[in-house]
Amino acid sequence: MNTQSRIDDDSMLIGQAQVWRYLYGAFDALAIRSCIELHIADIISNHKRATLSDIATGIDSPSINVDGLERLMKFLVHRKVFDEEDAEGERVYSLNHCSKWLLCNTKMSLAPFVMMFTNPIMALPAYAVTRSVKEGGAAFKLAHEEELFDFLSHNSDINTIYNEGMESVTNIMIDAIISSYKNGFLELKGSLVDVGGGTGVAISEIVKAYPHLKGINFDLPHVISTAISYDGVTHVAGDMFEAIPPAETIFMKTILHSYSNDDCVKILKNCRKAVPKETGKVIMVEIVKDQKGDDPFKDIRVSFDLAMFTLVSSGRERTEGEWEKLFSDCGFCRYNIIKIPALFSVIEAFP
Repeated sequence: MNTQSRIDDDSMLIGQAQVWRYLYGAFDALAIRSCIELHIADIISNHKRATLSDIATGIDSPSINVDGLERLMKFLVHRKVFDEEDAEGERVYSLNHCSKWLLCNTKMSLAPFVMMFTNPIMALPAYAVTRSVKEGGAAFKLAHEEELFDFLSHNSDINTIYNEGMESVTNIMIDAIISSYKNGFLELKGSLVDVGGGTGVAISEIVKAYPHLKGINFDLPHVISTAISYDGVTHVAGDMFEAIPPAETIFMKTILHSYSNDDCVKILKNCRKAVPKETGKVIMVEIVKDQKGDDPFKDIRVSFDLAMFTLVSSGRERTEGEWEKLFSDCGFCRYNIIKIPALFSVIEAFP
């Protein structure tokens, strides 16, 4: 066998292993889901360091499959979700930087998002991607016969799971924004309106950290009707496609990635009308695909775009060039993209 043949054989073997890895990659997400459902991270946290027996005892079940639990733990350790060491001939498990994000009763947790994203209702549309490519339309609608948000509006159980999942991401995102965009917030004056701000969690955290700002939470009437009161925040009901309350600065968190370019232009033009021409600013928190340089989230951003394609008819993540064109089409004179230690970036656009 010549050298080239050996290289070709090695490359094909690596390629085969790659296919196997992708095929069984689904078990990564499902194993993490099981870990959360069984509260394994919480049990280990309570013990600081836990044996398999400790974990089995902590799981709420009268008949634990200890062999199955051991194999699940072995998989999760192999995937570096937990740390493992030998203590006098017995395996002892501890939390690491990954599993700390899977604790169920902490504010900074991804557990609710994992439970939302791996819910069978949310996973089923993945099987409709082929049909979506062939015929058009969102895979979610093809799988469930209606759009995501219409489906959520009359299915209360999955709606609660969805809202809890999105709130967990908001908590993590806002924490990163408040600490990493500190100078940006300190430079702002007057009112800051959160467009599509839901029940006001994000704007309340911003105003709490930067009390010199007057917070306005703006969303649809049925959303605002369920919002609770926050110090320094005024709730305003309306439709961002019609008009946005005037303010010195507008804030939008992961709003535009749910809409087509045409709809984004409508929203951004209304934003531009709502802020002062000379001193106004629109601050967006969005994914920017294909950014230069390496960071831990680079591959995840590509996956996020496929998730948006699957779940929302017009949803998409955008490259810097695509963002630049949107801003130009709406009459914004310049923009900045500020990378922060998070999946998302802060984008500033100036009228």
